[in-house]
Amino acid sequence: MGEPMDLEHLKSWVGRTDEAHDVLSVRLADGFAAMLDREETFADGDEAPLCLHWCLAPATVPNGATGPDGHPARGGFLPPVPLPRRMWAGGEIAFHAPLRVGDVVTRRSTIEDVAAKEGRSGRLVFVTVRHAYKTDRGTALTDRQDIVYRDAAPPDARQPQGPEPSHGADEVREVDATPLLLFRYSALTFNGHRIHYDRDYVTKEEGYPGLVVHGPLQATLLVQLAALALDGTPATFAYRGVAPLIDGATFTVNAARTGDGVVLWTAGADGRVRMSGEASRQPTGTTSTS
Repeated sequence: MGEPMDLEHLKSWVGRTDEAHDVLSVRLADGFAAMLDREETFADGDEAPLCLHWCLAPATVPNGATGPDGHPARGGFLPPVPLPRRMWAGGEIAFHAPLRVGDVVTRRSTIEDVAAKEGRSGRLVFVTVRHAYKTDRGTALTDRQDIVYRDAAPPDARQPQGPEPSHGADEVREVDATPLLLFRYSALTFNGHRIHYDRDYVTKEEGYPGLVVHGPLQATLLVQLAALALDGTPATFAYRGVAPLIDGATFTVNAARTGDGVVLWTAGADGRVRMSGEASRQPTGTTSTS
């Protein structure tokens, strides 16, 4: 059954806030472009690539303050959910104004909700965090992040299969899911989660068939393809992880235009959806700027 769950105690974290600051440097922007295999260089004042904000002000704790999976140990800003597996399940971004190279960026984070559910694989706890990224020009973007905690899967558990795409793609990009790509994204985001770089751990401890491609990396690729399909930065982008995307093969990033927006998805080598998303030119009204 695992550790007991005191949901009311976990809910006491709702409303907690945290603030962090970082400088969006030339080196970070250049490294981000290189990670995406693009020959771009940046200078102070240039508009930063979309979704580079996930590289800013990461949680930095000593090695001894991390848990068995490489994440910071339980407690602190996030509630101490007594479940061993943590994943980024999805979220929504509202883009208000560009971040620029050289900006001093403040990220203010607020825990909005803690909810428990029972899934096919056992207990699940969802933690919703709202982030606002601000510069001296005002709010650049707001970002809702949905984190899911779950029980450890049994050794013989089957990985979920994503559905077939519901649309034909108007834009398709191919990406090689190499260990180098995953390592570089982990380095840029200071992400110590071992499922992205430690093959022994991810296959023997968590039961995946290989290294797991980061959810925010997939979301970054989807947003950037949405901007191409919409001929400009979308007002909003919502996304949801559907099934794990594993390294070792080429995956696709796909967009289908639908009226004032685009439907988006990543697909594995089998053509099935791993992450789905939607981007729109118009605000949805669901993401605040506080």
